[in-house]
Amino acid sequence: MGNKFKKTNAMRILDRGKVDYKIHEYSDEAAISGVEVAAVLNQPIEKVFKTLVTVGKSGEHYVFMIPVAAELDLKKAAKAVGEKKIEMIKSRELQELTGYIHGGCSPLGMKKQFQTTIDISAETVDNIFFSGGKIGKQVEMPFSELKKVIKYRLFDLCEIV
Repeated sequence: MGNKFKKTNAMRILDRGKVDYKIHEYSDEAAISGVEVAAVLNQPIEKVFKTLVTVGKSGEHYVFMIPVAAELDLKKAAKAVGEKKIEMIKSRELQELTGYIHGGCSPLGMKKQFQTTIDISAETVDNIFFSGGKIGKQVEMPFSELKKVIKYRLFDLCEIV
């Protein structure tokens, strides 16, 4: 891969786990939303996932990964983690909690590893794309390899639109 850029925590975790991955770089002006990121990368939206951080009624934090064009169904998400209710954390709380900023949040390399749940649709993709831990960097890797570096559960998480 060369030393074109500084590796993020997410990339270092993938390296330690001996996971084969690619980094796709794009201009942070070229893509703001996840759907725009998928377009810039010329990838189907069902392969590109966003990372969402929530807080449950218990005060525990949870991470959810869903396709970029989908909306997280908060009731399904709460059920997935055994909470009565969950809500999205405020954008201004994200960096202190995870070490990442909005738009560059990766499920790998957060300050603390939170319980992670991935939408069941991820099973249908060969390669999954998600934030490399910095705006403008996306990781592409085989979905089957993700279990080498993170514990997660699969659950139906998305609203039907």
